[in-house]
Amino acid sequence: MTRTVPELMEARKRLLGPGVSTFYDDPVHIVKGEGVWLWDADGRKYLDCYNNVPHVGHCNPRVVEAICQQAGTLNTHTRYLHDGILDYVEKLTGTMGAGLDTAILTCTGSEANDIALRMAEAMTGKRGIISTDATYHGNTSLVSQLSKSNPPTVGFGLEQYFRFVEAPDSYRAPDPDGTLFADAVAEQIAEHEKSGVGFAALLICPYFLNEGFPDNADGWLKPVAEVVRKAGGLLICDEVQSGFGRTGTHMWAHQKMGVVPDVMTLGKPMANGHPVGGVVTRTEILAAFRGGYRYFNTFGGNPVSCAAAMAVLQEIEDKQLVANARTVGNHARKRLSALKEKYEVIGDVRGSGLIFGAEMVLDRDSKEPATEFTDRVINAMRHRGIIHSKLGRHKNTLKIRPPMPFSIENADLLFDTLDEVLAQTPVTV
Repeated sequence: MTRTVPELMEARKRLLGPGVSTFYDDPVHIVKGEGVWLWDADGRKYLDCYNNVPHVGHCNPRVVEAICQQAGTLNTHTRYLHDGILDYVEKLTGTMGAGLDTAILTCTGSEANDIALRMAEAMTGKRGIISTDATYHGNTSLVSQLSKSNPPTVGFGLEQYFRFVEAPDSYRAPDPDGTLFADAVAEQIAEHEKSGVGFAALLICPYFLNEGFPDNADGWLKPVAEVVRKAGGLLICDEVQSGFGRTGTHMWAHQKMGVVPDVMTLGKPMANGHPVGGVVTRTEILAAFRGGYRYFNTFGGNPVSCAAAMAVLQEIEDKQLVANARTVGNHARKRLSALKEKYEVIGDVRGSGLIFGAEMVLDRDSKEPATEFTDRVINAMRHRGIIHSKLGRHKNTLKIRPPMPFSIENADLLFDTLDEVLAQTPVTV
């Protein structure tokens, strides 16, 4: 059955309930994907500059074949023995620093972060968690308490365990060496200890993607890592968005930021759209978690999921996608910087690899966010066949985070189109 967009919207409301979000003023009805391209029900082609879930490209042949082959052979849970999960975890942890050598596989990043917080409690005997005030880490009852940008209306009495620090902002409040951020975390650690809750962990995205990916120098997280360890807590790095080579400099953003986390969480791009998440940590942390919690996940680490995830790692390696991210990302930032010289509304350009964007402002001196203008740009780009979004505290930073096979030619199409849109879109209406 093929429905029109209005019919789809009405059916969503009726069958899925009210308030199910969509992108754009005029939602897109996507029916096909291939590589970095999407097609709608009318046959229109869109350049996907947003979706990091199909990390190695929509409908990647290697991943599709791995899923089909394994699904046609066997799929079961991990209480039966199978090689796939062991082969995958060994290859995955082989891309990381010493000590990150054991893993739990889940279905989502939310589950992974939920487990990570329980690992922190198991290791420290405390429950106090610190995160930034403009981020998102998932939607379980526990983890949703961290989502200040989309806070839950019911807290189940858990809010007492969470404290927040201001997200880093290299544009409005520079912190070149990370010491101001470390000091802010130290203050909240002291408050946790004073309250009797105690400090268990700091949970952050090491590249602060939801916060607008501030332009922090390599090694920027070293001071805060020292503060966390000195206080006896764990450093948890959520690499759901920043990992798998996206920065173009390292396989993992925490490597770029100069730290080895105690716990690392994964999700979205892990299996190119097949629902896979994971927690990677040290042996003693995982042992403490296993001893303190009875945990089993029926679907986590099943043979089909592991085959899909393994195919993603193989594709990244064989196609040299980390190097591609670096090359294309460097070109993209040059194109964005040229647009900044042309349009006053672009206040700042930043990013690394295939994470890049521009912060829109009404005035460069005051740095007043051009949030409504950013919305109009995103919707205008959608009507010209370019898919991307926005993020940051003020929702005024273009979020461009395409699949990893994104090319220089793709980037030129994106920025040629953005040039046209910026020329035709008034800053104020």
